[in-house]
Amino acid sequence: MKIYAFLATGFEEVEALGPIDVCRRAGLKVTTVSITNELTVMGAHGVGIVADTLFADNNYSDADMLFLPGGTPGAYNLDAHEGLRQVILAHHKEDKALAAICAAPLVYGNLGLAEGKKMTCYPGFEQYLTGADYTAALVERDGLMFTGKGPAAALGLGYAIVEYFCGKDAADQLRQGMMYNDL
Repeated sequence: MKIYAFLATGFEEVEALGPIDVCRRAGLKVTTVSITNELTVMGAHGVGIVADTLFADNNYSDADMLFLPGGTPGAYNLDAHEGLRQVILAHHKEDKALAAICAAPLVYGNLGLAEGKKMTCYPGFEQYLTGADYTAALVERDGLMFTGKGPAAALGLGYAIVEYFCGKDAADQLRQGMMYNDL
């Protein structure tokens, strides 16, 4: 399975790294992609992350899932990237999975992909989820659409993605090994 995680200037670090870490622990191939012209992308809290690749260096046809971390201005920067918007639309047309957390579901909403879906996001951003059934759940999955509410949902979103690709037993074992069940 191949997941692309897109990093924009101002992304929320924990919302990117939490799900990426969980997915990689499960053996899923996650490629981090800078949508800037530099491999190092600065997060919302001043943490620079070196992406695996630049946006222009991929065609994304091998993607099983696209993942958008939240944060501001990161989510707005993702939404403003026309190339990424086209990749998302093509991916959706092929009935492949999409994930986003915090403010980033606004990208899917602005592309018209929220219609009829149960979704969550950071409070105040539900206005962008036109036609969605906003649930305010910590993590929400509706078919191939995975969304998380905010920073506290980072690991939970990761486990939901692992469960989708690897099964419930694999996700449960990972939760236990990471002591998530002790919370």
